[in-house]
Amino acid sequence: MAFQSANSLCQGPGSRAASEKQFFDSHLAPFYRIEQLILATVPGPEHEKSPSILTDDSIKLLFEIQKKVDGIRANYSGSVISLTDICMKPLGQDCATQSVLQYFKMDPKNYDNYGGVDHVSYCFQHFTSADACMSAFKAPLDPSTALGGFSGSNYSEASAFIVTYPVNNALNKEGNETGKALAWEKAFIQLAEDELLPMVQARNLTLSFSSESSIEEELKRESTADAITILISYLVMFGYISLTLGDTPRLSSFYISSKVLLGLSGVILVMLSVLGSVGFFSIIGVKSTLIIMEVIPFLVLAVGVDNMCILVHAVKRQPLELPLEGRISNALVEVGPSITLASLSEVLAFAVGSFIPMPACRVFSMFAALAVLLDFLLQVTAFVALIVFDFLRAEDKRVDCFPCIKVSSTYPESDKGNGRRKLGLLARYMKEVHAPVLSLWGVKLVVISAFAAFSVALCTRIEPGLEQKIVLPRDSYLQGYFNNVSEYLRIGPPLYFVVKNYNYSSESRQTNQLCSISQCDTDSLLNEISRASLEPKSSYIAKPAASWLDDFLVWISPEAFGCCRKFTNGTYCPPDDQPPCCPAGQSSCSLGGPCKDCTTCFLHSDLQNDRPSTSQFREKLPWFLAALPSADCAKGGHGAYTDSVDLQGYESGVIQASSFRTYHTPLNKQVDYVNSLRAARDFCSKVSKSLKMEIFPYSVFYMFFEQYLDIWKTALINLAIAIGAVFVVCLVITCSLWSSAIIMLVLTMIVVDLLGVMAILGIQLNAVSVVNLVMAVGIAVEFCVHITHAFSVSGGDRDQRMKEALSTMGASVFSGITLTKLVGVLVLCFSRTEVFVVYYFQMYLALVLLGFLHGLVFLPVVLSIFGPPSRCVVLDKQEGRPSIQSLFQSRFAQQDVRGF
Repeated sequence: MAFQSANSLCQGPGSRAASEKQFFDSHLAPFYRIEQLILATVPGPEHEKSPSILTDDSIKLLFEIQKKVDGIRANYSGSVISLTDICMKPLGQDCATQSVLQYFKMDPKNYDNYGGVDHVSYCFQHFTSADACMSAFKAPLDPSTALGGFSGSNYSEASAFIVTYPVNNALNKEGNETGKALAWEKAFIQLAEDELLPMVQARNLTLSFSSESSIEEELKRESTADAITILISYLVMFGYISLTLGDTPRLSSFYISSKVLLGLSGVILVMLSVLGSVGFFSIIGVKSTLIIMEVIPFLVLAVGVDNMCILVHAVKRQPLELPLEGRISNALVEVGPSITLASLSEVLAFAVGSFIPMPACRVFSMFAALAVLLDFLLQVTAFVALIVFDFLRAEDKRVDCFPCIKVSSTYPESDKGNGRRKLGLLARYMKEVHAPVLSLWGVKLVVISAFAAFSVALCTRIEPGLEQKIVLPRDSYLQGYFNNVSEYLRIGPPLYFVVKNYNYSSESRQTNQLCSISQCDTDSLLNEISRASLEPKSSYIAKPAASWLDDFLVWISPEAFGCCRKFTNGTYCPPDDQPPCCPAGQSSCSLGGPCKDCTTCFLHSDLQNDRPSTSQFREKLPWFLAALPSADCAKGGHGAYTDSVDLQGYESGVIQASSFRTYHTPLNKQVDYVNSLRAARDFCSKVSKSLKMEIFPYSVFYMFFEQYLDIWKTALINLAIAIGAVFVVCLVITCSLWSSAIIMLVLTMIVVDLLGVMAILGIQLNAVSVVNLVMAVGIAVEFCVHITHAFSVSGGDRDQRMKEALSTMGASVFSGITLTKLVGVLVLCFSRTEVFVVYYFQMYLALVLLGFLHGLVFLPVVLSIFGPPSRCVVLDKQEGRPSIQSLFQSRFAQQDVRGF
């Protein structure tokens, strides 16, 4: 599947997550690109727990790794790109790298001077207060973001270093900034594979790594990884159809009786239908995806081969004394309605899938519906003509694939004396063994009970999600990375609570409804976030949010003397330890100098209940966001809150967008991501209603996981519509409410059982499996309609008609439908990509087996008990009425006379 743009495939541009992401990116800033290294210790033979990584050797190794990363030079359009050219720099010229090396200002010379490992342990407890622990980019570093594998806050027992390089992201994904980042990321991964990995392994440690573009690049590699496997699957199906379409007489006449050329012609028709579908949608601007190019040919081939087998087998069942045109006509009368019913049901089932809101499902369904329709039209026209030519070739004793060569053979006349060809082994089994056994009442009761119990027992709930490891090649370096993320990370993805249209004017109470310092409302947004963080298992919020509003109100407070200050001319005056008050590079500064006359911005009497007026807020907010934090005033907003407030149009008294950042708890399973999104939205919905403000949560993964909030609803609605659509088609074509209801019952049971098998195999519900389930409705029709149609047009009581249906169509359903799909599916188990093994091999195999069991065991039993009345009209036995066979013989005899 084309997972390269997973977000856009799983959510359309009009989805809530897409709209919120667009708002966040345009009003605040796009979430940064993440490049990450995870360096971890290995458990010893006698230790279940990994030893601590906080050793001199490990930290010095990390300095060596950092030196190599700093030395990366990537080429982009003739320019040399290094990490400093693309990294996020909130303060000054230093990258905001998240690493324990920040406790040494990223400088190995400081390691011994600061006290080595002891200094790191000291900083774990004083990372927000001690200047010596401040990072090189002049902001505190939370150890939970740079360490992994610890419990609680016992950072000293950490078994992994988590090194994260935040890289600037751009709104324009096609611009130079993104191009530079991609070039550097490619060089970063190359360095990690070629140099860093051997270096780390030599120290008996493990290393996993990832870049922002890693998943996309690995999926591009995946798109070709299984090309050979898929090709072999197609070739196996082609080989099978060539064998099953032909007869199996003596070896001496095999080169005449085989149907290789006919099978190849049928495969070409399938390819033409796929190309026609792709071409049509390309013309109207619908882009194809990887799932279309890899799965739809397989799907249409499986469906097309079924119809080819049924058509050819129907022709073979006709009396040989009939002219070929008569046999073809009789065959179309016999199986044409069921083929039309099956094909139109499949087309309609896929057409229903085009209404699924997930773009991946919608596009796939559109392409599949048109491809199956084109394939059906070609089969009932072009392929029928090809059957005529192939049978003429065989009857004229011409070699298959080389029709210009004519040889002597007794093949065409071998069975003419019998009027019909001899039944094959499979047809004899269906007539003499399978059908009689199913007609026994004891067997009927067991079958009905077993299938009903099986369906009820498998009505289990499937977890939504799609494991990232599954969609990647098995040999991808990201497999180890995702394992380590689950094992070592003790903090989840950043979570932003975004407030729209915050009114900061004096007349509004919204300031107190948001903040969490003194005089703020007890049920304010930030207080509610803090309370929610106390119940992380249900809220999935790890800690209280960092609040620019709280820090701003403290910053302007008269008590914070070193923060909000002004020169005598009314302009901003920085703290005494910053230029121009203190010249750059000086370790200590005197109280004199250019800032000696600076005064605090406000006295208590200037504020209203310690809150600024509208004009004061408007004037001082830009000062705060430009203020650098330092020892004299750590509340400066530059860097920490630069992208937290949208100042565009704020002069009106309303801030269009602002955000408060916290973190999710560690999310190790797909269900954790889904539940965290649901919990965050429920939280915001409750708070928004209470405060009468518009607040929404945002995290980088919401775009992908939003689909799973309603995945069950989406799946059930589309399955119900698909099954209902098939029922309508059956009703229109068969004109039998009875038959249509039985087909719908069997389809429902197949789908329910398939959901149960998914639960047993641990297959999650996602865009891929929803497509497969909708597709299963269409494919499962084939296992039902042919038997049901044959039953409807047979004579006798229900048991006799069931036996007749199995005798005429049972072998075709087994060899032409079940085995055809089975041989193609089995090859997929050798796929190098887990997604093909899980979602195509396992699900398709389960579908084929369930379809076979329901179509050739359960359905015949149901028909023998509850089947509709016969619609058979035996023209042969009506007095004064000639049979169809005699009509054909008479008509062609007259043509022969006239021609003579």
